[in-house]
Amino acid sequence: MLTLSTAYWCVLVAALLPYAWVTVAKASGERYSNRDPRGWVARQENPRVQRAYAAHLNGFEAFAPFAAGVILAQLAGVPVERIATLALIFVALRIVHGLMYIFNQPLLRSAVWAGGFACVAILLVQAALAVG
Repeated sequence: MLTLSTAYWCVLVAALLPYAWVTVAKASGERYSNRDPRGWVARQENPRVQRAYAAHLNGFEAFAPFAAGVILAQLAGVPVERIATLALIFVALRIVHGLMYIFNQPLLRSAVWAGGFACVAILLVQAALAVG
């Protein structure tokens, strides 16, 4: 049985995912420097570093709308199982999205991104309908 805590754990995982991708970037590059992390990324010639860093940034971009969707859906009284299911799907898609970024699969990455975006949109629409 899915509970609201499932969705909240998904919010935590989504918040931590960008750090997993930046760890891949740092491990894939040459002599990481914490003195100038963005400059270090810009100087890297390994495309895997660039893609992992892009996944890192995209993870931050996707997090806020997702977290807002979970919270607003919960506050609006959307059924808990629906919220948790959408949250689990979102997190699974975001993991696949990051992997598709790192392994240079742009078409699959875009399709998976669209699925994650749809989860967020559904959460927000369900919240709006529940209070409307």
